[in-house]
Amino acid sequence: MSELLGVAVLGAGHMGADHVRRLDRVVSGARVAAVADPEAERAKEAVAGIDGVFVHTEAEAALDAPGVEAVLIASPGEAHEEALRAAFARGLPVLCEKPMVPDSAGALRVVEAEARLGRRLAQIGFMRRYDAEYRQLKSLLDGGRLGRPLMLHCVHRNVSSPPHFTSAMLVNSSVSHEIDAARWLLGQEISAVTVLRPRPSAGAPEGLLDPQFVLFETEGGAVVDVEVFVNCGFGYEVRCEAVCESGSARIGEAHTMVVTAAGGAREEVPQDYLVRFADAYDREVQSWVDATRQGRVTGPGTWDGYAAAAVAEAGVRSLETGARTPVELAPRPALRTPA
Repeated sequence: MSELLGVAVLGAGHMGADHVRRLDRVVSGARVAAVADPEAERAKEAVAGIDGVFVHTEAEAALDAPGVEAVLIASPGEAHEEALRAAFARGLPVLCEKPMVPDSAGALRVVEAEARLGRRLAQIGFMRRYDAEYRQLKSLLDGGRLGRPLMLHCVHRNVSSPPHFTSAMLVNSSVSHEIDAARWLLGQEISAVTVLRPRPSAGAPEGLLDPQFVLFETEGGAVVDVEVFVNCGFGYEVRCEAVCESGSARIGEAHTMVVTAAGGAREEVPQDYLVRFADAYDREVQSWVDATRQGRVTGPGTWDGYAAAAVAEAGVRSLETGARTPVELAPRPALRTPA
């Protein structure tokens, strides 16, 4: 492996361009070796000012570019399965943004493809596991000082939704982070989902069911509720409260400056997830680079990506039917040594 890990970034949109910037300016031990995006000009813009980067319109061309030793996938979710399988075929370590694959069938195919390799290659981008507050809460729950966790209360709000956003995407895009966070914090699989539909906000686009109230049941008997409101209009808010047998703990309430003056108080609310979770993204990518340079894969894996897709599918079915919907998970395959 070279002195600086050569990374191919697939996708040069909002997320991909941010990762290019991060690899070039923030993360140590890595460099951007290639970028691929169907829109060549967008790819060129993302790497402007960075020397020695190969720009392609096809993902596989970027994977085969000179100096590429690892892959960061930040393309649209529909392209992830093909990109992951191409990376596996080349033995390239991968950091894949969520969703790993939008549908559970495709996600399971990725899990099985990695299992056939006999070793892990992919880390999935559930970056809340790298947020300082979430890590503090995880440590508290694992330590058992408050007893067993009984409930999680979660809030996920965005200023506004993009034009293409659908009612199903509140569950399978926005709430996918809460799905993984709940599984990770509790150490339990989610066994059933119920989605309730309050009356839509006047600020929501016509036809969009926003907000929604999502209820998860876990195999260990814990209950998780999530308020998701993607057109709240005032800021980006993510909060979580764990209610345990002997106490509770909240995160996400005090990560910005509060100004008190003239008989009142004002708190700045982040307007974008890239602002609120900037440190978590930096920590996630640095951790991936460090592990990759050591020949290891850490963090959430392909099974976590599959489980999130399966839970999200159950959530969308519940949104459509109004009924409590069980989550159907396939047996978890073990990594097998190739013949």
